[in-house]
Amino acid sequence: MRTTTPITISLPSDLLQETQRVAREEARTRSDLIRDALRQYLASRRWQRLRQWGAETAERLGIKTEADLQRLLDEVRAGRARSRR
Repeated sequence: MRTTTPITISLPSDLLQETQRVAREEARTRSDLIRDALRQYLASRRWQRLRQWGAETAERLGIKTEADLQRLLDEVRAGRARSRR
């Protein structure tokens, strides 16, 4: 049973030529090279979105420095320690 689905993409000729050159140099198929590039792009995009969420959360909480973050963490930890008693 096939684990991949073929698709058709259009590439500018210069990008196709470079893709073919790199695939040859690395002894890989174009498909493998493009799959890897897409995986890396998607991982990078997930990290970018996570960093954006973190920046928005920090702004909402008034965290501007590492000291602000440490103060907030200390407050949360102190609250948890009190609630366990």
